[in-house]
Amino acid sequence: MRPMRQCWTIPTLPLAVYREVVAHLRQVDGVAAGLLPQTAPHFDPKLSQVGGLWLEIPEDCDRHHRDRLDAILQYYGDRAQQPWQPLDAQP
Repeated sequence: MRPMRQCWTIPTLPLAVYREVVAHLRQVDGVAAGLLPQTAPHFDPKLSQVGGLWLEIPEDCDRHHRDRLDAILQYYGDRAQQPWQPLDAQP
């Protein structure tokens, strides 16, 4: 069974916060997470140093674990006062 991959971004979220989000997501059983490289063509000091995060969720992930993942993303989105934006899943 292949895990489902999702990619998310908040373009202005600082690198340290992305690292914290990834650390929290990895605490959910069976979930893998990491950072995506920044792909902006030009340097912009208002943008994050990373392009976003990727998240791999097992296909058989139960509702409790999915709710926990949603709660983690919601928490950081609320703190940033911006919603997470989905990205095309990257390999």
